[in-house]
Order: sequence, then structure tokens, then C-alpha cells
Amino acid sequence: MRGISSLSSPSLSSVLSRRRLLPPPSPPARRLSRSRRGSRGPSEDGVAPMDVLRKSSHRDGSIYKRTHAWKQIYRIAHRNETWLEAMTLTDPAGCLIDIGSGYCKRHPPSRMFQIFSLKLAKTPTDDRPIQLYGYIAVRDHLDLLLNYVVNFRRDDPISVEQGSSISMIGPKRGIDLSGNIVVEYDMRIKTEEVKHDLQLMDGASMIRHKDLQDCRAFTRRIHGDHGAIDLTASALDDAVEATVEVVISEVRSGFALRLGCFIGGVDEEIPIFDGVVGSEAHGLKLKRFVLAVAIRYWMKLEFKVAPESARCQFAFMANNHGVSCRNMKMDFALFSVKVTWSSLPLRAPSLHRRSKN
Repeated sequence: MRGISSLSSPSLSSVLSRRRLLPPPSPPARRLSRSRRGSRGPSEDGVAPMDVLRKSSHRDGSIYKRTHAWKQIYRIAHRNETWLEAMTLTDPAGCLIDIGSGYCKRHPPSRMFQIFSLKLAKTPTDDRPIQLYGYIAVRDHLDLLLNYVVNFRRDDPISVEQGSSISMIGPKRGIDLSGNIVVEYDMRIKTEEVKHDLQLMDGASMIRHKDLQDCRAFTRRIHGDHGAIDLTASALDDAVEATVEVVISEVRSGFALRLGCFIGGVDEEIPIFDGVVGSEAHGLKLKRFVLAVAIRYWMKLEFKVAPESARCQFAFMANNHGVSCRNMKMDFALFSVKVTWSSLPLRAPSLHRRSKN
């Protein structure tokens, strides 16, 4: 790390309590409450619904019309993916290290949003899998662009059964929760012809940062015309971004692997991988995944292997910057994990210029 100097003041707690700079203000609560549609009561299993914002349908194009303030504030007409990458502040210049804690004070942790799982709660057919495609993305105040959590093309859908988890490909970077965020979605069920595809869910929802409690996971159900998806998430105060890369090598025989992640303070598992590693795999690199982890807490990766019924665990303490690596040699393979730590930038530079591209 470059340009590091040790200072005893100001204290780390004063830095963490400093309010973050927001690009535009969040919409007023009274306006949001009047722009909702599709409000329902809790479902039979007790899962509360997530309100869908009015005039937010992609299929009829109403989401692109500048009819409501939130569409302008969150720049809904801009369809680009977030240009900010993960690991932006992994090795920044000019860090200031707090002597007591050992953490950087110039690039402090921040309030972040972590999605733990997406589950297919309801489908038109209870007894067989469906072919699902489309996207779920989050817009936050860092750059207001689409940060995809799920994104599958029609020619490459995923097969999902009712009650099972939907594989998450993202987010691309950590999700900022210094203000309200918008969850945008357009998920469809593939049939034999495009014109007959069914709309699973379509629209956008607002999540108010003031309604969320630190390390308190919640589940909300997003209802649609032909099904519903449960979203489980939590706010994390004073959190940093962890980019995790897993490599499996020296495979002697094929095995089934289930990889999950737990972050300190929340008793919810984040499913990362659930599949088969073939005997021909040499240096197999699993998808990179990005998480939010509260500072001073542990992040644990748990590997479960069948049919050997073996289990191993890696634990990493969250930090503002730097890289942590671990290896574990087992009888059937070598597991290597690399975690790159970074705080989120306080604001995205050149926000308006970039988002117009």
C-alpha cells in the first residue's frame, strides 16, 4: 500500500459517523407513497410484499416516460450498466491509518446493501421447472446506473423450480445505501415462441434506507402476473466491499460442491455455487462474486463436498484495503481463495458526463 502514514486523530469513530456526500437527494417519502401500485397484504406463509412503483412496466414502456420524479432522479431512461468496477479503492494513495484500530480513516467503511438470496416463490406450474430469463438490477447513488444481480438472455435461460434459489451473477460492485435505492426487474418465463412468453414480474420498487436496520435481514415478495420472487437482504452499517475469487485445482476425481458464504452479524447464507466439478477440471475458476462485509467482522466461506461428506471453511477479517489469500489441500482437490478488500468511493466522479454515454 502506497503513501501510508499513522495519525492518532481524528478518531476512526468520528470518520465513520461522517455523513456521505450524495449525488442527488432521495425522493420525498410522501411522493413515494403516492406512486405505488400492486399493494398486497402478507402471503399465506407470512412473507410481506414489496410495493411496485406505479407506471414502472417495461413491457408497456411506461417506465421510460418521465411521469414521476423518481424516474428522473434515478435516471431510469439511461440503460447502461454501472461503469464503476469493484476493487476501486483496494490500493489507494494517501491512506491514513488509525493507530488504535489499524484501519484506514481516509477511505472509511460506509452503509451498504447486501442481497443474500433470490427465491422463486410462485410459478404457474408447481410440479415442474420453468425456463427463466430477464434481469434484476439495483440503482444506487454512486452512479444511478444498472448494477445487475441477475441477467439471463432468452437464448440462455436458467431452469428453476418453485421454492429453489435463483443463481445471482452479481452485483458487479458493492451496493451503496447512503440513500434510497431502486430495484428494477423484468423477468419472463420462456415458452416455445417469444410472443407466448409469460411475464413473471415487471417493474421497479423503492427501498428506503431509513427503514432498514443494521445486520437485520428481511424478506420481501415481488409479485407479478405469473409468479413471484422472494428477495432476502440486509443493510450493513460501516461495511466494506469484498471481491472473492475461488480456484479449484489438482482435481483427482469429480465431486459435487456446494459453496456458501456467511458474513458476520447476519444469520443468512449467501449461496455461491452448487454444482459438479469434473475430474478433468484443472485450475477451474468459479465466478467472481462481490459482497458487503461489516468492518471488524468475519466473512466465512463454507465448502461442502459430496460424496465424501467433507467440509472445509475459510475465514477472513474485513478490512478497508488489501488482499487476503488462503489455500486448503484436500485428498481430492486444492482449494484456493483470494479476497480483495475495498471501501466504496464517497461519490462517483464525472457522474453526469459518464452516464450520458
